[in-house]
Amino acid sequence: MKKKIGVIFGGQSSEYKISCISAANVCENTDKEKFEVVKIGITPDGRWWLYSGGTDAMRLDTWADDFSLLRPAVISPCKAHRGLVLFDGVSGSFEILRLDAVFPVLHGKNGEDGTMQGLLSLAGIPFVGCGTCASAIAMDKAFTKTVVMQSGVPVVPFISAVKGESAGSIADRAEKEYTYPMFVKPANAGSSVGITKARGREELIAGIKTAFDNDYKLLVEPAVSGREIEVAVIGNGEPFASVCGEIVPNSDFYDYETKYIDDRAECLAPAPIKPQVSDAIRESAKKVYIALGCAGLSRVDFFLLPDGSHMLNEINTIPGFTPISMYPRLMGCSGIDYKSLITKLIDLALERSENE
Repeated sequence: MKKKIGVIFGGQSSEYKISCISAANVCENTDKEKFEVVKIGITPDGRWWLYSGGTDAMRLDTWADDFSLLRPAVISPCKAHRGLVLFDGVSGSFEILRLDAVFPVLHGKNGEDGTMQGLLSLAGIPFVGCGTCASAIAMDKAFTKTVVMQSGVPVVPFISAVKGESAGSIADRAEKEYTYPMFVKPANAGSSVGITKARGREELIAGIKTAFDNDYKLLVEPAVSGREIEVAVIGNGEPFASVCGEIVPNSDFYDYETKYIDDRAECLAPAPIKPQVSDAIRESAKKVYIALGCAGLSRVDFFLLPDGSHMLNEINTIPGFTPISMYPRLMGCSGIDYKSLITKLIDLALERSENE
């Protein structure tokens, strides 16, 4: 009998549209001989729907326009249900649709940060990806670096601040530590949302305000002169690290527009770097993954410095699955094709659930 796999997409996040595109690819590449896909969409205002339409509408963000394809549905936190509660909007009645596992294709806040993982854990439903604690820590760039430093993997230096401290005070602290240019980042936003490059104090103050518009906490980091190297990691207790890939932004830095709108960035897979350098970065990727308690999958991003050393930039526990995303590309270069990758991720989720 086919296992029912819920694919959750959309969500209340600045990365809502990227989630819809990623989820469409995941749905299309799920092995239909082994699994039955149950599509669960969350609108930007937080409404949950069982969606019975096609993936093209997900990509175009028109999936929620046709109410004949939608039925109100939510994940029940009750382990006796272990699945979705489906509502009848007319009669007020409901029914339960049990799920064997869930693939939360939710990028950023309210999906990648431990919130969805906590709900699925309460519900007793196996899910693809990291658990609640690892997801929450990895989502916070400051917490990530604090934990990773204990593993011996170098990280990009940073100072952090929370709302309440004035922009001037934060700027004063940053200027004591670093020279310009600097980067200002929201601590809990992905895909370079809200990140600015500051070349002087005026831009630094503006960047701090922008970061606080996106999160209650921020980081200020010195600009690092290095190549952007990414590694895809998969597994539970014994993770596997893919070949290294390289991002060539062809812009001032790899921001949201460069990633998804302008289409200027080049993604090189494998990265044109020396084998010994690649091996060292892959080992560091596994150390980061283990230190944070990751499971299922993550993409680990580094800077490769001119002297051949490297340092952690950040980790993404639900990396993109869009046509240009590095995670599936790097796994493909490492011998795991797209359909096999989705199957393996679901199998890892079921395996972890059995061992917990």
